[in-house]
Amino acid sequence: MAKTDALFYAEDKIRVNSIHPGFIWTPMVENFMASKGLSVEEGRASLAELHPIGRVGDPDDIAYGVLYLASDESSFVTGSELVIDGGYTAR
Repeated sequence: MAKTDALFYAEDKIRVNSIHPGFIWTPMVENFMASKGLSVEEGRASLAELHPIGRVGDPDDIAYGVLYLASDESSFVTGSELVIDGGYTAR
């Protein structure tokens, strides 16, 4: 959809991109891990094993991707899919 919309809105100088996050450590994920009987440390460790980079993402990891796409530094970027998942989908 990002690619289709990027083409559709390009002549209006509107850029369209999408962000695809992996596991991000949020209160929701922490509560889910707790419901499974895991401590914060155990939950983080179990999720970290799923990522080649060796850790779970933090909200700032996604925010920096958003910041880049909203900045002038990405003025030539449209129709892209920014995957921020610590290598999870690259496995």
